[in-house]
Amino acid sequence: MPRDPLSTLNVTKTSQSRPVPGRTDQVKNNAGGYVFEKSGWDKLTDALVLGTCGGSYYVGEDKLTADVVAVVTDMAKAHGTEVAELANDISSAIPPRAPSPRGALFALAAVSAFGDPAGVQAVKRVLSTSARTTDHFSMFFGYRKQFKNKRTAHGVAPMASRAYRSAMSSWFLAADVNDVAFRACKAMQRKTPAGETFALRDAVRIAHPVGETPARKALLGWLAGDVTDEAAARELPAVDKFLRAKAVTTPREAIRAVTELRVPWEFLPSNVLADKDVWEALVHTIGITALIRNLAKMTRIGTIRPLTSVNSAVIKRLTDPEQLAKGRIHPMTVYLALKVYAAGTSQPDPKAARTYWTPVTDISDALEESYHLAFGHTEPSGKKLLVAVDSSGSMVMSRQVTFNGANLGNPYQVASAMALTLKRIEGPNAHVIDVDTSVHQSTISRHTRLSEVQNSGASGGGTNLSLPFEYAQAAGLAVDGFVVFTDNETWHGGSHPFQSLAAYRQRTSPHARVAVASMVPNGYSVMEQNDPGVINMAGVDASLPLAVTGFMRDNG
Repeated sequence: MPRDPLSTLNVTKTSQSRPVPGRTDQVKNNAGGYVFEKSGWDKLTDALVLGTCGGSYYVGEDKLTADVVAVVTDMAKAHGTEVAELANDISSAIPPRAPSPRGALFALAAVSAFGDPAGVQAVKRVLSTSARTTDHFSMFFGYRKQFKNKRTAHGVAPMASRAYRSAMSSWFLAADVNDVAFRACKAMQRKTPAGETFALRDAVRIAHPVGETPARKALLGWLAGDVTDEAAARELPAVDKFLRAKAVTTPREAIRAVTELRVPWEFLPSNVLADKDVWEALVHTIGITALIRNLAKMTRIGTIRPLTSVNSAVIKRLTDPEQLAKGRIHPMTVYLALKVYAAGTSQPDPKAARTYWTPVTDISDALEESYHLAFGHTEPSGKKLLVAVDSSGSMVMSRQVTFNGANLGNPYQVASAMALTLKRIEGPNAHVIDVDTSVHQSTISRHTRLSEVQNSGASGGGTNLSLPFEYAQAAGLAVDGFVVFTDNETWHGGSHPFQSLAAYRQRTSPHARVAVASMVPNGYSVMEQNDPGVINMAGVDASLPLAVTGFMRDNG
């Protein structure tokens, strides 16, 4: 009797290259497999946390960016207030959930341009907390100008409606006046994302903020060029310190300004910032972000050396959880710092000469500890977890995950660093594997170093994300939950991941939960979206360990 092709259809075990018979909620991913489309909110969160720099293995940067922009603008139009609140949460949480505030500020600009009146008011409420620096403010200004502008004789200018001017004014008026003055003194101007110059003087002239106190009036007038330095310094301690710091001419004077006035390094003239003794004074006073960013420089000029008190001071600050939290340090900031520092060489400006230094191992060790501390304290879930890192070609040969233009590594390496954090939290209750079209033993243990993760290779084969569940079933592992780091471009298996999960639940662990950590904002998930035992997260969200352990802990 000839074979009946209709008999090959199966709703419990279907090739990933086909939709499940009778299902209308599956979509084809970029690899040709069938998965599920995420909700608008999950898509938006992925976009704001992950960004689109470099595109992905399957989708170029321009196409991925266009898709993300459509998600952001559609959500901004339909849910302006909620989008503004989400953006503020992502950028101002402690630690900030995203490695860079760019996505959140882009979303705020979209709400400012397209949101309803309530959404626009929400932007006004949160702008000063989301845009904490002049650099952040310039991002918001630049993105908003891209959305709403008008032609002029010299190009384009922002369309400054009353509501937009009010939102911009909030940056100058919402915070303590001396705090605003301090922000302004650290940077009077920056470049917008499009490369245009953004000056606080221009922002004041566009927004017309009105100061209600002598100090606020003095600050706004000084920024606009209508109040003298002397008059502003009388009203504002930050301006007084700034002007006194700018007047120093020798390293000795700079050290006195640092120790007595506690000025940041941005206040000092560039000619004294090559002196190792000046940086020795700054080690104790500058913000933790500046400390992390200048480790290589301080090592190169001789401030940081083995067996010195400076080393001890730097290590103490790098491993202080309170300072990391106060400085809103995202773990990926530390991950990047360790990668750069351990390299011993750097050339951020292609036109400048390459610089070299000899890394101090104690500093590298402190950065290892700092990375894990930056996530904040997370209690282990107490549940048995299988952590699977997608090691397929699209994760290994994909875009390089970037942070403010710097290369963190490929998605597999970054996912492995996140998996390492979960392993350190959960200890022997977490088992880590790599998966492509087969299961591979992971090198991750509680004692694995980040440098090992950065240098680790992967198989780079096809993608079958049913394997974590099939592996657990075959090995007789009764786990409470799975955590899968992936780009959701699965296509290879003879069973869909959600089908394999259902089989595992039926045979072994009925209440097993799944956290899918996406490494690319492509809008897909391998899991059913109406499954209460599934959570979708962005793969570099700093809140991921806390959210995952809490989600698993609630499982009975």
